[in-house]
Amino acid sequence: MSRFYVIFATDKPGMLAVRERVRPSHRAYLRNAAAGQSVSVRLGGPMLDARADTMNGTLLVIEAEHIDDVQRFVSDDPYMHAGIFERVEIRPWDWSLGNPERGI
Repeated sequence: MSRFYVIFATDKPGMLAVRERVRPSHRAYLRNAAAGQSVSVRLGGPMLDARADTMNGTLLVIEAEHIDDVQRFVSDDPYMHAGIFERVEIRPWDWSLGNPERGI
């Protein structure tokens, strides 16, 4: 049975230029997740600073059978290979409100 996982990834300070350079390959990786992967990216986007004008992290909602699959997927992300993140947290999540499959 699959479940949802939320990934909160916070950038190291001073990584904006690297993030912007690697972003196209990161986005392609996320869009191609279903091809040959055991995960499905359901939604995501960059987190922003307090002024909401600078990217400083990533939030993803992933559907997968096992947290190990999510950890593998995250570890292969181009952002991880570029060393952008200071901290990455993966948490199981019960998507109830707003889940189109539950109709609420």
